[in-house]
Amino acid sequence: MNQVTHWITTPLTPDLLRGALEVERTGRGLLPHRLPARARAQFADGQLARVEAQPSGVRLAFRTRATAVELDALRSKFAYQGAPPRPDGLYDLLVDGRPAGQGRVSGGNVLLVDMVTGSVETRPGPAGTVRFSGLPDRLKDVEVWLPYNEITELIALRTDAPVEPLPETGRRQWVHHGSSISHGSDAASPSTTWPALAASLGGVELTNLGLGGNALLDPFTARALRDAPADLISVKIGINLVNTDLMRLRAFGPAVHGFLDTIREGHPTTPLLVVSPILCPIHEDTPGPSAPDFSGLAEGRLRFRAVGDPAERAAGKLTLRVIREELARLVAQRAADDPHLHHLDGRELYGEKDAAELPLPDDLHPDAATHRRIGERFAARAFGDGGPFAGPTP
Repeated sequence: MNQVTHWITTPLTPDLLRGALEVERTGRGLLPHRLPARARAQFADGQLARVEAQPSGVRLAFRTRATAVELDALRSKFAYQGAPPRPDGLYDLLVDGRPAGQGRVSGGNVLLVDMVTGSVETRPGPAGTVRFSGLPDRLKDVEVWLPYNEITELIALRTDAPVEPLPETGRRQWVHHGSSISHGSDAASPSTTWPALAASLGGVELTNLGLGGNALLDPFTARALRDAPADLISVKIGINLVNTDLMRLRAFGPAVHGFLDTIREGHPTTPLLVVSPILCPIHEDTPGPSAPDFSGLAEGRLRFRAVGDPAERAAGKLTLRVIREELARLVAQRAADDPHLHHLDGRELYGEKDAAELPLPDDLHPDAATHRRIGERFAARAFGDGGPFAGPTP
């Protein structure tokens, strides 16, 4: 005999969400954003608009005795012309901080990208539902981590027992900014991106401002970091500047100074860690831009290659090796007057030996196993004894 579930619908409100800088109320529900409206008004880049609305690190968080949870959501999922469909985004369920289930939402909008022209066609679809059941029948803290790679509009939350927002944990708030690698790239799930893993190991609350393709030293991103509540801040700088071929060495140094100056306006003594790029062999000594290799796209394989000319380094074109050297120099210079500023060479997170063991599948982005390795190493170096983020864990 089937048991009838008596659902309680809880209004979706921003106090049920963590990890978003701003929450937009739509005609259907809530849309989390990772950049505030002021920043969103200052760029016309559709790709950035899409990735900032992908809720990497954003999670529903509540306390309940419920044994079943349902969430209605409208997703917007990327697809690529000529390629097989991409896997559906995953939702991770955590109970008292431990993995307790995964699920997916069907339907939704499809954002069909033509990688040759960059055009995007939206094919609308219906909302779907993810359901978790069999939760322990006791008072517990529940988190539902949203897919890092699908724009997710939250429509309705149903449980079989009342829900209340999680009380403050007393944990420190870590705000991290970086590229698609920080955003999630090819991590296994939303709670196993490398920043999410590092936050869990470090015992901190995460706000992930990893913006795929858009760690570009934009002033509006610096202001978002400046204005965000934060006890700890890290910025991972480099790969997007190379693979977009955005600037030359003459502009890079002042841009880094300006970015850090802006952050310091709001957080003058907050521990601030500057992380240089992980190893990426195609761009170590070859400038950008990066270009996609479409030869395997029909089979679902996409790779990238560097199309710059190494000889152009003499004219100031950036490579990862040049960026690491310049970041180390700039941070050392600033740290003389800023004892809370720190530097981490990204090759300590993923270097030559790692690349031999776990090569980047598309020559640009790490896979799930590499995300775990980077997260564990970052936690050890940043949150461990003597690290720049070392401190009490409640």
